[in-house]
Amino acid sequence: MSWLTIGLVELDALRLSLWVAVVAVALSLPVAVAVAYALARCRFWGHGLLNALVHLPLVLPPVVTGYPLLVVFGRKGTFGPVLEALGIQLAFTSAGAALAAAVMAFPLIVRAIRLALEAVDPRLEEAAGTLGASPIKVFAFVTLPLILPGLVAGAVVGFAKALGEFGATITFVSNIPGETQTLASAIYAVLQVPGQEAAVGRMIALSLILSFGALLLSEVLARKMVRR
Repeated sequence: MSWLTIGLVELDALRLSLWVAVVAVALSLPVAVAVAYALARCRFWGHGLLNALVHLPLVLPPVVTGYPLLVVFGRKGTFGPVLEALGIQLAFTSAGAALAAAVMAFPLIVRAIRLALEAVDPRLEEAAGTLGASPIKVFAFVTLPLILPGLVAGAVVGFAKALGEFGATITFVSNIPGETQTLASAIYAVLQVPGQEAAVGRMIALSLILSFGALLLSEVLARKMVRR
């Protein structure tokens, strides 16, 4: 096999990584918008506590973040039996990998959207309100278009984070080839096997290309948001 030939295991890991990252962002984005809005625009008891909880996955070791997921959503966890009765299994499945990645990406998505919200001139929203627009219409037709670059930047950087997630994922869903083995966990597995330098190099190159491209796009969008 030549150095540039991608094997089936690598393709499976790439496909699963992309799927996990897309689902993780789709799961996180609506909640992140609501939480970012609350943090940017509302003052309430527990504001600092909510802010700390949102950003906790950024500073905790990822395996520590993954363990509570196992305790809560595992087959014998708090909600495991209920989910199993509904035909839903998260632990040791690709859906669980997406959930773990979503938890890890969530703080970065919230942060980008919150910065975009704080950059919006409130007089624009007030003007729409004085013309009779309801708060929902003001958000949909004034605020949302203005924060769109920040929202997309948050989604992109969250995608990059979810793509490279390892610790929480391997703790919650293990490293099952074809089911939960993403690029990060595949690299970890292949590193344990002597003579697999070419495969490791290919997967690291794929990870670098995808992550660098996502971060570059995020930076372009952030600059666009600042110029506005």
